[in-house]
Amino acid sequence: MGSGELGKEFVIAAKRLGQYVVAADSYNNAPAQQVADEREVINMLSGDELDKIAAKHKPDIIVPEIEAIRTERFYDYEKQGIQVVPSAKAANFTMNRKAIRDLAAKELGLRTAPYKYALNIEEFHSAVREIGLPCVVKPLMSSSGKGQSVIKNENEIDKAWEYASTGGRGDYTEVIIEGFINFFTEITLLTVTQKNGKTLFCPPIGHRQERGDYQESWQPCVISPEHLAEARDMAAKVTAALTGFGIWGVEFFLASEGVYFSELSPRPHDTGMVTLAGTQNFNEFELHLRAVLGLEIPEITLERAGASAVILAEEENPNQPVYTGIEEAVKYPKSDIKIFGKPNTRKYRRMGVALAYDSADTSTDVLRKKAKEIADNVKVN
Repeated sequence: MGSGELGKEFVIAAKRLGQYVVAADSYNNAPAQQVADEREVINMLSGDELDKIAAKHKPDIIVPEIEAIRTERFYDYEKQGIQVVPSAKAANFTMNRKAIRDLAAKELGLRTAPYKYALNIEEFHSAVREIGLPCVVKPLMSSSGKGQSVIKNENEIDKAWEYASTGGRGDYTEVIIEGFINFFTEITLLTVTQKNGKTLFCPPIGHRQERGDYQESWQPCVISPEHLAEARDMAAKVTAALTGFGIWGVEFFLASEGVYFSELSPRPHDTGMVTLAGTQNFNEFELHLRAVLGLEIPEITLERAGASAVILAEEENPNQPVYTGIEEAVKYPKSDIKIFGKPNTRKYRRMGVALAYDSADTSTDVLRKKAKEIADNVKVN
């Protein structure tokens, strides 16, 4: 369910272990559909359309890859004996920032930024005053930074409300207002919950965002043993509460006062694309598949250091995009590029990723610079 670049890599991993895959999305020729056995093009916010393809294909497993799905239907599918990844509860909680934030902060007592919700402009102004400036505003349901902004002064308040309340996915207009954390690093801790094995953690991944969307990531990320232990403890608690099996992208802020829980995705994470550089014994998509199938993963090991940098579209193009500069990009040693195969572009749309790697003791700063240089060679028109 959802056939973007993350879904594409998951399908590739699934095919390598002999699985039969149907890839569904709201548009045709999405990346994962290009490598799947069958495809469906539906409105995934329609419960009726979800029911129709579930009845048609009778899947053993449903794997959500995006937020904009009528996730309430997943509870019924579980009752029918269909495995929902990681679970119907996890899909419903994590597709909505309100549910996951309240679970983390109120039920589990994890350290988070102060936050408020708003359903209308009046509530929004009140929440911003209470939280204070600067603050971060996000739709309750969105991805890739859509609808997200930082309010630095009062002149930006109304614009931020308009952007967030109309920029979400699905039919949610409620937004969340968060206090700004003065952090020095953001990390993704890929966490694997298993049916037949203990919960495992990938080496931490550092990442940088712009416009609320990932731009580069690197693995391993330098973090103190104390902070890593704190992050692992938080990740274990929240994934256990949500239940189910698979990989989770758990995001944290590292600040002088400790670790702050930020967000969680119940699936492979975009920052985890760095694992396509062979940084681990299994990349995040292979780990997700093994956990989903109930195949035990005995360990996750760091094999080498790596970095990723996104390849972005510069403008909108409704037609098949053309890529230039690939000949120069592939000249770098110990590197790779992945083109996702999206059928059209819009400004800042993620169209591919550049990867750089070297031995485990290599500086990730060096690899980040190299990955960025490779990505800058590739132009999308």
